[in-house]
Amino acid sequence: MVGAYVAATVVTLIQYLRLKDRRLLLLLALFALQAQALAREWFDFWKDVCQTGACAAGLGLLLALTLRHPAGSDAGAHALPPPASGPLTPSGPPPQA
Repeated sequence: MVGAYVAATVVTLIQYLRLKDRRLLLLLALFALQAQALAREWFDFWKDVCQTGACAAGLGLLLALTLRHPAGSDAGAHALPPPASGPLTPSGPPPQA
């Protein structure tokens, strides 16, 4: 199970280096801390610390995602307009004569 979290951490790191989205750092921290917690013994104090850190990173990610896309009255303003006259309307440029 630890291998899956390590692989997810590596993939998230690659995506962060490619996209430069700071929200991916929270996801990276979540996966890394969870992998570290699963690698520890049940009586180890640091297992609880890593689990708490993973939970905090998850809540931070949730906060970062909800603050970026507010659910206000203008949330539907970015929706696509309905088609002009239904599904039979051609979608390309008008034909040349």
